[in-house]
Amino acid sequence: MSSHQANHISFGTDGFRGIVARDFTYDVVRKTAQGMADYIAYKYMRTEKPSVAVGYDRRFMSDRFARTLADVLAANGLEVALSATPLPTPAISLLTTKGYGLGVIITASHNHHYYNGIKVKQNGRSAPPSVTAEIENYVAKAVPMKPSGAPVAVKDFRPVYAEYLNSKVPAAKVLPKLPGTVVIDFMHGVGAETAASLFNAKNVVRLRERHDPLFGGMAPEPVEKNLQELVAAVKKHKALFGVALDGDADRFALVSDKGQYMTPCQTAPLLLDYLLSKGKYKGKVVQAVSMGYLTKRIARAAGLPFDEVPVGFKYIAEKMLSEDVTFGVEESGGYAWKGNLPERDGALTALFFMEMAVKTGKSVSALYAEIEKKHGKSCFIRRDFDLEKAIPNKHSFAVKIKKKLPKILLGHKITETNTIDGLKIILDNDWWVLMRPSGTEPLLRTYAETDSQENTKKFLDLAFKLVEHK
Repeated sequence: MSSHQANHISFGTDGFRGIVARDFTYDVVRKTAQGMADYIAYKYMRTEKPSVAVGYDRRFMSDRFARTLADVLAANGLEVALSATPLPTPAISLLTTKGYGLGVIITASHNHHYYNGIKVKQNGRSAPPSVTAEIENYVAKAVPMKPSGAPVAVKDFRPVYAEYLNSKVPAAKVLPKLPGTVVIDFMHGVGAETAASLFNAKNVVRLRERHDPLFGGMAPEPVEKNLQELVAAVKKHKALFGVALDGDADRFALVSDKGQYMTPCQTAPLLLDYLLSKGKYKGKVVQAVSMGYLTKRIARAAGLPFDEVPVGFKYIAEKMLSEDVTFGVEESGGYAWKGNLPERDGALTALFFMEMAVKTGKSVSALYAEIEKKHGKSCFIRRDFDLEKAIPNKHSFAVKIKKKLPKILLGHKITETNTIDGLKIILDNDWWVLMRPSGTEPLLRTYAETDSQENTKKFLDLAFKLVEHK
């Protein structure tokens, strides 16, 4: 994800990021911009070069880094448009379907305030690994051109993005019909930049909307431990539900009317179930390997094909572009469905939940109770373990553990093992555990889902023992 060598940048699961003034500097931004320009020059040698849209989030100096990047691209003779305001990442993805061949955004997404980064977008989604790998090679050899004073157009892209969202869920029609209050937590992130045009209604309570480059002292990541303020507000206003968006507004989290944080393994089934109730969807359900079994069961019940991909939304986006996909989801709160961009979008997901409340007339807890009744309970927990040293090869780690597995775990037969991204063990009752070494840090990410907190914790303990004894 980040790199400690100033002369090497690498695009991880979604973009390059690093600590400001150590890994992320003006020099790194200039070098990256030049590498992109060299990549474009080579790739479009015989055809018209694509224009580039450049955006940035609300982080400290993001606007200046974006201007620096745009100036280098312009010095290379490229047509560049720079956003006049901070902008959600999905808005830059949208622009790559509206005449811009490439989109670049300065953001470190959900990371702490002392990080910044660069994401590259193409065809309405994150640039695929084949493209970012080529850009990396050019960046490594790049010698940045001096800014030439070449013109950079500055544009307010927010209306284009708001228009897109309203074409999917018309906010002005849906919001006044909400059968109660909804709370939105922007976590001081860039989602608040479009709040006035999208979420301006008496029955919408907006939290942490103010521009704060320190994000109120916490990472702008919509996970349970960071959402206490949202939970309190949902209870105080007796709200229908609460939603939170991350720093660059592509991720989404949900809090029920009872003030309960809903894991992505509980949120995704709500979305999918409602989506399927709306019409004739025949496409595949695609999810990251770190996601749960309720979506799998709903797909099974609806007779839809089902597929799992490695962690990283770009893998889901790739499937959405090349196959008929009804719904795509990843464990960190990224949701996409047919008819929209192949990209996660926090604001769109929030509007969709509002539409769901209006159309069904039911609370989140009532809708979720119906899913549990039909498809079973989900207790999902993610736990990260520190290791003595990094595990460099994820696949050989997975194969080693797989060889030593017993036939039965927690009293159930192992029916499937999946090694596309770490090792996922699936039991005959759909319970599963996933072990994913970081690859770059001495860290093991473990994820598990069963029908109770107690069983899930047991499964995670068991997974850690398997790793210790590998």
